Amino acid sequence: MILALKMCVVFGQQKIIVIDLGHGGKDSGAIGINSIQEKDVVLNVAKEILKLNKMILNDKFEIYLTRYKDTLISLSDRSRLAKSLNADVFLSLHCNSSYSYSKGIEVYVHNSDKPNTKKSINLGLSILNESTQKLGFKKRGVKFANFQVLRGADSFFPAILLELGFVTNTDEADYFFKPKNIEAVSLAVFIGISNYLNVF
Repeated sequence: MILALKMCVVFGQQKIIVIDLGHGGKDSGAIGINSIQEKDVVLNVAKEILKLNKMILNDKFEIYLTRYKDTLISLSDRSRLAKSLNADVFLSLHCNSSYSYSKGIEVYVHNSDKPNTKKSINLGLSILNESTQKLGFKKRGVKFANFQVLRGADSFFPAILLELGFVTNTDEADYFFKPKNIEAVSLAVFIGISNYLNVF
């Protein structure tokens, strides 16, 4: 599959992708089954996406992370970085939690009507469809919220917050403990972004 993807690369202007890793440092984010932490899952996924960009597309995308290790970055600095880099896409990675037996992947777009709102929805659907169809996760849809990390971002670029799954769900928490599954999630997200940017 990787060989096929390499053959499908369309050469053109390098796209800039900023991936925001939710939480970090003293802020663990959601803590789930067997003490799995949201901040660790998203860091593992983002690092794998960097590897995929190099391995599949020879670094065709210019990808920046808001953090490269277990550190806490302010919410304002996360979106500020994307604006300073003139990003083509902004993706904030998170994991979900619930007191009930919730499961699945969902996407959030800022609840505004800005120039990039429709593009944000399309980006979210591209990642959501790729992730749920290929990985078998429940599709929870695209939703709207006033998250600070998304606030105002869609005035500059398509921006979404992706909830990868529920660390409080036994099956999904167990899934994220396995390196091969982290690779699968990362590939699905990576292909979803690439499809949106018309690279494949």
